[in-house]
Amino acid sequence: MSPTTRLLALALAWLLLGAVAVLLPLLVPAWGWLGLAAAGCVLIDGVGGLWERPLVIRRRLPGRFACGEPGEVGLTLRNDGTRVARIEVFDGIPPRAVAEVLPWSGEVPPQREVRVFYPVKLLERGAAVFGPTQVRRISPLGLWARKSVHLAPETVKVYPNYEPVVRFALLALQHRENPLGIVRRAYAGSSRDFHQLRDYRDGDPLSQIDWKASSRRQMLISRDFQEQRNQAVVFLLDTGRRMRALDNGVPQFDHILNAILLVAHVALRQGDQVAVKSFGGSDRWLPPMKGSHAMPVLLNHLYDYQTTPAPSDFSGAVEQLMARQRRRSLVILLTNLRGEDGKELLPAMQVLNSRHLVLLASMREEAVQDAFADPVGSFAAALRYLAAGRYVQERREILANLGAAGILTLDTTAREFPVALANRYVDIKRAGRL
Repeated sequence: MSPTTRLLALALAWLLLGAVAVLLPLLVPAWGWLGLAAAGCVLIDGVGGLWERPLVIRRRLPGRFACGEPGEVGLTLRNDGTRVARIEVFDGIPPRAVAEVLPWSGEVPPQREVRVFYPVKLLERGAAVFGPTQVRRISPLGLWARKSVHLAPETVKVYPNYEPVVRFALLALQHRENPLGIVRRAYAGSSRDFHQLRDYRDGDPLSQIDWKASSRRQMLISRDFQEQRNQAVVFLLDTGRRMRALDNGVPQFDHILNAILLVAHVALRQGDQVAVKSFGGSDRWLPPMKGSHAMPVLLNHLYDYQTTPAPSDFSGAVEQLMARQRRRSLVILLTNLRGEDGKELLPAMQVLNSRHLVLLASMREEAVQDAFADPVGSFAAALRYLAAGRYVQERREILANLGAAGILTLDTTAREFPVALANRYVDIKRAGRL
């Protein structure tokens, strides 16, 4: 039990009356009797608060949370007592979480229950723990507050923000992929499989016409093709310290995970396999998989990935991947290029490119782009501008050397990265590069 502001105000008022009674001795007996009466009320109110039956609380958590997206948590508060329960409730949300409506204040009628729903944003992926729920119950006269703790800790999974993947799935069902930015382009590639015969359409290339079927039908018949299925896409994921840079308040690593989910969703719809290999302080491997069950497995595999303070060992990552994935695949290396990567990165990519088709996807910091837009009005601003220019130039040189060695590259900002990577995958499939 702890005193409320009402009890403290009552005690202050009694002390002030005591000061008046000192000046007017005739009021001292009345002041003493008033203090005894107040003390009796305080004691009775405290005992009454202790005898109240505790509330029964149940908590309902969502099946999963998406990082940075609000999820609704439900609390059921039941009062089995005979008096109205005036309470304040604060649920034990994880440390890196935001719940603006907490603490909740209200009343629970006797022999009734109240349901409270509040949105909470979890700002860190991985396993998050909801601690015990704390309740502050006010005594009948409002002089005391009794604190109680309910419920055991519960662990939930916080997944990467897969909203773009869900949005793409809805658009794909309506055959409207363009609003998301993913563009379907027509390429005449040798890697496409025969699908069916159909009537000739204006614009079909002559190489697509089936002349035997046309002669039998006495009309032009075209072959219809589809991309080859059962090819493998391997995401080589950098979890080193360079991926801790922030873009729009979110680590670049989380932007990378969102891009992996989107591209994996597109690849699985194409009938391809998806695998994940991490490096840079971690060594986790998800073998190639396909089918409708693959996306939940991928989410459960990626949700607790974390960056490490270790450097990014490209040569070691390539060696491990070559030992694990022997079949020719599209290997997408996801990282953030640095100027010092040139000497180690190029030989490693050449070794990897000897067996696989390699796409190096690097995420650019928007802060570097902003450095060119800011006016140069001081010596410090001039140094910042020149440093950003040097940084960008080093990246361009590395990308140019990789391109000259026959390695595909992608270099864009976090905002454009997921859709740009998905478009590049579609281009590679349609061009028959894999």
